[in-house]
Amino acid sequence: MPISSLESAAKKTIGTKQTLKALEKGLAKKVFIASDAEQHVVKPLLRHCKERDIPVVMIDSMKSLGKACGIEVGCASAALVEE
Repeated sequence: MPISSLESAAKKTIGTKQTLKALEKGLAKKVFIASDAEQHVVKPLLRHCKERDIPVVMIDSMKSLGKACGIEVGCASAALVEE
């Protein structure tokens, strides 16, 4: 399951703002996006990933993505970043 790589990652971003910053700096290696996140929130992430050829993994819900990140609330996106 691809989300396991996020659960065990030493360096990751949690949330759309942090993930977008990592993408803009060229640090993101893989981006995870919750399928139930609002499109206007994740659209910039999808555009950056497509432009930079960064793999995107769709996760079934914000709740499960938040849990994989080790937080109590849902989150729209997260990323694995270079160490």
